[in-house]
Order: sequence, then structure tokens, then C-alpha cells
Amino acid sequence: MPEIIQKSHATRAGNYFISNYPPFSFWNEDQTAEVVKAYETPHEGTPPPLGLYHHIPFCRKRCHFCYFRVYTDKNAEDIKHYLDCTVRELEMMAKKPLIAGRKPHFVYFGGGTPSYLSAKQLVELTDKMKALLPWDAAEEVAFECEPGTLNPGKLSTIKDIGVTRLSLGIENFDDRILEINGRAHRTKEVYRSYERARAENFDQINIDLIAGMMEETEENWQVNIEKTLELMPDSVTIYQMEVPYNTGIYKDMKASGSLVAPIADWETKRRWVKEAFAELESAGYTISSGYTAVKDPKRSKFIYRDSLWGGADLLGLGVASFSHAKGVHYQNLTEIDDYEKALDAGKMPTKRALRTTAEERMIREFILRMKLGRVEAGHFQEKFGINILERFAAPLAQIHDEGLLNIEGSAIVLTRDGLLCVDNLLHDFFLPEHVTDKLV
Repeated sequence: MPEIIQKSHATRAGNYFISNYPPFSFWNEDQTAEVVKAYETPHEGTPPPLGLYHHIPFCRKRCHFCYFRVYTDKNAEDIKHYLDCTVRELEMMAKKPLIAGRKPHFVYFGGGTPSYLSAKQLVELTDKMKALLPWDAAEEVAFECEPGTLNPGKLSTIKDIGVTRLSLGIENFDDRILEINGRAHRTKEVYRSYERARAENFDQINIDLIAGMMEETEENWQVNIEKTLELMPDSVTIYQMEVPYNTGIYKDMKASGSLVAPIADWETKRRWVKEAFAELESAGYTISSGYTAVKDPKRSKFIYRDSLWGGADLLGLGVASFSHAKGVHYQNLTEIDDYEKALDAGKMPTKRALRTTAEERMIREFILRMKLGRVEAGHFQEKFGINILERFAAPLAQIHDEGLLNIEGSAIVLTRDGLLCVDNLLHDFFLPEHVTDKLV
């Protein structure tokens, strides 16, 4: 794809989010048979934690910055058929030797908009899922919500099905900016849904913000911080706006012949997040990653994130969902019709896959743990037999010289500036064959 210009004088100009390794562009259809092999036998010895992800690809409206697989034109019958397919997928996978007898350590409902489903649909779906793969031992059940889709009855249902962390996709507190960026909800719905969620006593309420939305200003960002501190949620997740090729913003740029993204540049976005983190810390929060602040680290955790970044198996259900099974990365078919046809035919709906090497798994865990801001060398020595301080001596020295990390004993500790551009730093640790500017 052509370079998207977001000018910055900083040494590390970009910061596109890295969620896996090797990059998705190296996964391919030729390796889908590896998925079948991975599920044929259990792990040797003690298996890693097992996670369950369910993709709900339906939304009231597609945001202009969205790059996920979502649909806004499906009726009740379409949705029922899709949910039935995901249950059939779980039924098929739960019988596999790799999964049979295990219980999820964490469950995550993402999208799209999981809260788009009705209370009745949620109960029916989760009852069927629990019957096939009980999650009574799960330490975390996370659920993404769009504020405008919530009402008291639905929130009670979400609590009753076992959700422990409710994540509200607020993004911004200004109605005009929400509208310009294609969000379906408005600020009035934000406060109403937050108050109702608090009344349900969820273990953890998280709110999402995005720094650098279209037409966002210095003044608006400061208001976002102030309003977040007024709510005092259990945790706050802040992302820096990206413009991948498959967003509405990028398509508009291409149509106009422009390569300059109509959003704040990387330097500004990082500064805004830095300011937000500083004010959150002053209010008693702890920064737990390059994107998150938590009010009480002992009580509010991100088990899905930490387990996944630590090498857990993840069984992803639904169209375009990503999974990891015994060293094999894979993604489901990315079009809903193809996905449903595969399940209707009793087939695994796999689109592309990649069996990783031991070295790739080590690098994956290392770069993902870097996003937490601190990496202990002893963990990698014990788990992989690798001295990461020696293995990555050259890139670590370079990043240290840029003032973005320090070595404290046997720990690699990112500075705040390093944490804010961490995704850009991670490329320095890729194997040469994986260095690429492709995002998908």
C-alpha cells in the first residue's frame, strides 16, 4: 500500500498497532492443513491457558475509521443463522483432542458490536456455548459494547450471562466529532449507559478513547481527559487513530488523490496520550501497557491480553476471527457467506494459517510483552532457553540510545516515550524475512 503521510519530527514517526507475529501477510491458504494437524492431539504436558473468542460482526453503523469485518445490513433471520453457525463451529472444535476436556481461562466477545444482539439472542447464544465448552472456571469474560445499544434489561442480561469486564466504546465525548467519524452513539447515551452499567456492579468497567480522530482539537482532547476523570472507570484504554487501507477514511483519501491523512500526526497523538496518562496517574491510576491505565492493578486486570500475549491457545469463533492452536496461527474465512457455507457443509471455516517455529514463538511473546512496558529476561531464559539481552543486544542498544528504554538489572523497561511508540519499536526485533510495510 502507498505510504500514508502523517508528518512528525520524532525519531519514530509511526505507530501502527501490532497484534501478532509473524505478520498476517505471511499467513497463507497453503498451510490450512496445519490447523487440522494442530487439533489432532493434545498438548504434551501441562497445556497453556485456553481462551475463547466470539466475533459478533454486526453494527448499527460502520465507523469511518473501522477496519474490522462488520455488517450493518443484516436482518434478524441473517443474524440467527450466523449465530447458529458459530455454535456449530464451537460444537465441532470442542470435540477436537486439543480442546476436549479443557475449560476456557478467559472468554472475549468482540466485534463489530456484541451489544448489538438482543437480550434474548445473548441468552440463547451463551447457553448453547456453555453447554459445549463450559466457562465456569473462566477468570475473565470480557464484552465490548456500543453505548447506544444498551438499556437496563440488556445490561442485566450481560451481567447475568457471566460478563466480568464491560468495555464501553466511547471514543470521544463530543457529539460533533462522533458524527464526523461515523460513530452511531452520542454523548447522552454514553452517560446513560455508564450509569446503568455501574448500577449492575460489573467487576470492571473499561472505557475506550481514541486520540487523533478527525477534526479533534487540543481543547477537545483535554475535555475528553476531564470527562474520563469525572467518570473514574476501573480502566481506560486509549488508542491512537490509524488509517489502514480498508477504512472509509482511506478510501476517501484515495478518491481525492491525497496521501495525507486528515487526522492528527503521530507526534501529536503520542503527546495527547502522554498527557492523558500523566493526568490519570495523578488521579491514582497505574499505566499497565502502551494503551491502558487501571485504577486498581490488583483488582482490574486484562487476562485476555496477558494470556494471549503469553502464548495461550485461542479458539476464535465467527467470520474473520483469529486463533492460535499449539503453535499454529490461523484466521477464519473473511466473508460471512463463505464462512456460513463452510459451517453448513460441516467444514472448518479456515482461510489462512501459519505454523510457527520455536524462534518465531519466542519473538512473538517478546514483542507483545514489550507492549506492557517491562520485560523480564529471566522469563525467556526459563521458558525458551534464550538470553534476550544477548539475543537482541543490537536493537536494544539502539533503542536505548534513542532514550526509549533502559536496562534495569535483567529487565527491559520502556520509558514513557518508548511506551507511547512501542508498536514502531517492535519491527526492530523481527526476523529479516518478516520486515515488511504490509498491514494485513
